[in-house]
Amino acid sequence: MQNTTAGRPEGLAAYITVTAAYWAFMLTDGALRMLVLLHFHTLGFSAVQLAYLFLLYEVMGVVTNLSAGWLAARFGLTSTLYAGLGLQIAALLALAQLDPGWGLAASVLYVMAVQGLSGVAKDLAKMSAKSAVKLLAPSGDGTLFKWVAVLTGSKNAVKGCGFLLGAVLLAVWGFLTSVLAMAAVLALILLAVMLFMPGGLPQGKKSAKFAHVFSKDPDINRLSLARLFLFGARDVWFVVGIPVYFYAVLSDGSEEGNRAAFFMIGSFMALWIILYGFVQGLAPKLLGAASSSTDDIVQKAVLWVALLTLIPLALSGAVWLDPPGLTAILVAGLMLFGFVFAVNSSVHSYLILAFTTGERVTLDVGFYYMANAAGRLAGTLLSGLSYQLGGLPLCLLSAAAMAAASTVAARRLMR
Repeated sequence: MQNTTAGRPEGLAAYITVTAAYWAFMLTDGALRMLVLLHFHTLGFSAVQLAYLFLLYEVMGVVTNLSAGWLAARFGLTSTLYAGLGLQIAALLALAQLDPGWGLAASVLYVMAVQGLSGVAKDLAKMSAKSAVKLLAPSGDGTLFKWVAVLTGSKNAVKGCGFLLGAVLLAVWGFLTSVLAMAAVLALILLAVMLFMPGGLPQGKKSAKFAHVFSKDPDINRLSLARLFLFGARDVWFVVGIPVYFYAVLSDGSEEGNRAAFFMIGSFMALWIILYGFVQGLAPKLLGAASSSTDDIVQKAVLWVALLTLIPLALSGAVWLDPPGLTAILVAGLMLFGFVFAVNSSVHSYLILAFTTGERVTLDVGFYYMANAAGRLAGTLLSGLSYQLGGLPLCLLSAAAMAAASTVAARRLMR
């Protein structure tokens, strides 16, 4: 697949349309995660049971990303983007069928299955949007880094708004109405995207083979390993540990107290993701991308992930010591983690596109995000287990260990 539309008006129009569709998807994705997490926590689910709800979501992310690149190469990027939006609508409608009268085991299994479908949808949409940037961005002057930073940063800001939206909808409308409303809005957006999608994205090739998914480029494989540990370092505290910890600290057990806790937790999660996305968009300027070579960016990536390791290590010690104002210390420390993490994530998103070629972009991006999903899977499972076994300090120590592993993998990229 050649970059035949880069720099042309139709290429920019396709980039804008793909980005808008991705925004809509991620808004519902963030809202759905918060709805499920808070709704089932109030029903009495333990930290490990809450982690189980998201496990199949992450497992399907691994499976989907491994095959999504081949599907896009075979059937075209627009097809995988439409499929992602359509499957998310189906997942929302299926979640609305959850019966409160079902037993605990049946409820967990059903929600796991629905979240698995949502995981397939998310990674089809993500792979489509990220691959489109490589094919549509003009070459030169750091434009590729800028475009991918804008897409990734804005996506995460929108997802952060989704976290807040999910908490607000749960408190105001309840679970069922909120899920149905999101399905209806996303269906309208899918219809609009299908009607107005401009040209600019390549069609699939019947000659594409699944075996081509696995890259022979050592840089892509090493970057994928670094990505796996990077996202594990975030999700090991983000998915279960911090929301459950803050709920225990902020809620007094009453219905009104629960609602207040929902708003505060949702606001924190939303603000964290929004600022994370904002920093991702600034990463090219922070790192001087316009005047830096790819090797220069690799060296900066190693430095920033090493810095990331220190933050959860220090926060773990703070929780263990339990000083006055611990909640404020945690909020400030996790915001700093988000800043450093955002720079790392943006650099990785640029490097995978810099390392790959137009002919292999969907295959390499799919493989890379398979590693991303594997890291999220490990982080999700460890988030529930570490919180159950050692509380928030163990969650944060696990995050530090994963960030250190990401540093080791990133160093192998340095020539």
